[in-house]
Amino acid sequence: MTDAGPAGGRRGRSPLVLAVLTAIGLALVAAFISLGVWQLQRRVWKLNLIATVEARLHAAPVAAPPAAGPADTYRRVSVRGVFRNDRETFVQAVTERGPGYWVLTPLVGSNFTVLVNRGFVPPEKRAEHDRPSGPVPVTGLIRLTEPKGGFLRSNDAAADRWYSRDVAAIASAKHLGAVAPYFIDADRTPNPGGYPIGGLTVVAFRNSHLSYALTWFGLAILTVVALVILWRKRRE
Repeated sequence: MTDAGPAGGRRGRSPLVLAVLTAIGLALVAAFISLGVWQLQRRVWKLNLIATVEARLHAAPVAAPPAAGPADTYRRVSVRGVFRNDRETFVQAVTERGPGYWVLTPLVGSNFTVLVNRGFVPPEKRAEHDRPSGPVPVTGLIRLTEPKGGFLRSNDAAADRWYSRDVAAIASAKHLGAVAPYFIDADRTPNPGGYPIGGLTVVAFRNSHLSYALTWFGLAILTVVALVILWRKRRE
């Protein structure tokens, strides 16, 4: 009689514990499958995005618009205007050519002003690069503003130290007035003297969604296997 009570209690609790573990396992299976399907959907979206950007990169340039949004990123555009070389801004950069600066110069067109990333200069060429005068054509890619600063480093407008191409902040610091809410990455058209070097835009999209999806589906399968083992032990 003394031993029967605890044994009976364990037998009584076992179905409840099994039911709880099964419910948790099934919930995890459903969650893992949902996450896997979501990653597959993200993969389709990413592939469409890559195809869209590739088409833009190889399309003929269109007239630069006075405004642009995310849907216009990496669109090839052209514009003609006069550079305000006295208002250029140097933004710290690390490129395939080493550390240096992006040269951002306002281009005053017939209808609006837009910041142009004319390209890269190493530190020793910061004061010696080409500064064209008079109307010039510019062809390049639309890029969205990069507000606040770079990784772990904030822009310091008062000290004229810039770590990101923050259009609004640069326009305010350089007293440019109204400017287009984006900047243009100039293409590889050579500048006299070789600097700045344009056309260094890095267009790369990480696409690991398939591996993530397989991971989630794998976890779902492992959870099902664990549930099967649990039920087999219960039957034994």
